[in-house]
Amino acid sequence: MRKFHLTLALLLVGALFLGACGPAATEAPPEVVPTEAPPEVMPTEAPPEPVEPFRVAVVMPSAINDLAFSQSMYDALLAIQAEMGGPEAFEIAYSEGMFVIEDAAAAIRDYASQGFNLVIAHGSQYGSSLQEIAPDFPETSFAWGTTLDTFGLPNVFAYEARSEEGGYVNGVLAASLSESGVIGVIGPIETGDAKLYVDGFTAGVKATNPDATLATVWTGSFSVLTGTAQMVTGAIGVAQESGVLWFGTQSNQTSLAPEIVVASQVYHFEVVLAEMIDLIQAGTFGGESFAVTLGNSGEVIEFNPAYTLPADVTTLAGEAITGISDGSMVVPLPSE
Repeated sequence: MRKFHLTLALLLVGALFLGACGPAATEAPPEVVPTEAPPEVMPTEAPPEPVEPFRVAVVMPSAINDLAFSQSMYDALLAIQAEMGGPEAFEIAYSEGMFVIEDAAAAIRDYASQGFNLVIAHGSQYGSSLQEIAPDFPETSFAWGTTLDTFGLPNVFAYEARSEEGGYVNGVLAASLSESGVIGVIGPIETGDAKLYVDGFTAGVKATNPDATLATVWTGSFSVLTGTAQMVTGAIGVAQESGVLWFGTQSNQTSLAPEIVVASQVYHFEVVLAEMIDLIQAGTFGGESFAVTLGNSGEVIEFNPAYTLPADVTTLAGEAITGISDGSMVVPLPSE
C-alpha cells in the first residue's frame, strides 16, 4: 500500500515536472499600427523683394483743378496711376501755381535730386530751365510740353497737343450755331497749343461760314466765345452772364456752365505718358517727341449731354472728327 502511494506521488511529481518543462503559452504579438510618413518639409522661400513704385513729379503753371491746361495733365497722371495699380505702384507728386519761372526751376531740380523717375515740366515757358537742369541728372527722365523740341538731350522727352484738330471741330460747331456770325476767341500768347487751337478754330469757322466775323479779343458782344489756357474760368462766367455759347479746350469745362458749354476738346496725355514710361522702364530716358491727336485718342471731343445739337450740326462735327482722325482731312494752318 505504501508502495502504491509512493508510486502515485512520483507520477504526480513527474506530471508537474513535465508541465513545467513544456512549451509555455505565447501571447499574440501587439498589433503594429502603420504610421503616416511625416509631411515633406518644403524649403522655405524668401519673401519677394518689395517693388519700388514708379515715381513721377510734375511742375505746372496753374492749379490741378483749373479745368484747363494743368488739370489735363493731372487727370492723365491719375489715369495712369489707376491703370498701374494705385499709389503703391505709381507715385505722383506735383507743384502747382508755378507761374514764376525761377520757382518752377527750383521745384524741377528738387524733384530730380529726390530720385524721381520722371519729372514733367508742364509748360513751354519751362524749356530754358529744363535745358540747364537735365544734363545734371543723366539718370532722371524729364518731359516738357507742349513742344517737340528735346534739345538733343538723351534724357528729355517732348510732347505736343495738336490742338488745331479739336479747335477745327469747335470752329465748325461755332460757325454752325452762331446766329450773328460774330465769333470771339480768347487766348494767352501766340505759342504752343494755344496758338494751334486758335488757328484751328479759325480754320473751322471759315470753312463753315466764310462770311463770319472772328476776333481774338473780348468785346462783350460776341454771340459765341471760346478760349484756351487758365483764363477760361473767368471768361466762361462772363459768357454765362451774357448768354453766349462756349466751346472748351484742354479739359472738359461743362461743369462751369452746363447751359452754355456746347463741347470741349479734352487732352488725354495718358496716351503719350504710357509710351514714355514704357521707354524709361526699358532703359531709354528721353530723346523722343510725342503728340496727342484725335487719331490716337489723345484728344477727344466731349459733348455736353445737356446741350441738344441740331442733327445737321452733329453730322458736320462728326464728319470733321472722322476726317481728321483718319487723315483724310488736314487742318489748314497759317504757315501752310
